[in-house]
Amino acid sequence: MTTYLPKDITDGLVAARKMALRKASRLRVEADGSSHKVLRRWENGFSVDAADAPHLRGLVELFDGATFIASCLIIASAEEEGEMQYEFKRSTAARDHAPLDFQQDEDAPFALLGKS
Repeated sequence: MTTYLPKDITDGLVAARKMALRKASRLRVEADGSSHKVLRRWENGFSVDAADAPHLRGLVELFDGATFIASCLIIASAEEEGEMQYEFKRSTAARDHAPLDFQQDEDAPFALLGKS
């Protein structure tokens, strides 16, 4: 028995895998006013559909649905099986509060009680 598959079947399997990844992922990346669906994400990067996205480079913003996740500086690293892969040069996670500009004491009070 042989493991050879005709090209049209292989292309169909790759397209079906990309469609499943696209439906399962809520992640998207925004660059220069355009938004692109993220197929996969790992610790040091992410991938998008090569046919969908231009050759991205520089500062982009990563979102999970409508929630801002991170601001990232990226470079294109490889194109494999119809996916364009990007690596993070820098990734800064989004915060829901401003960073403190002073050091807090460990035993500092966290609330004041009024006189009763």
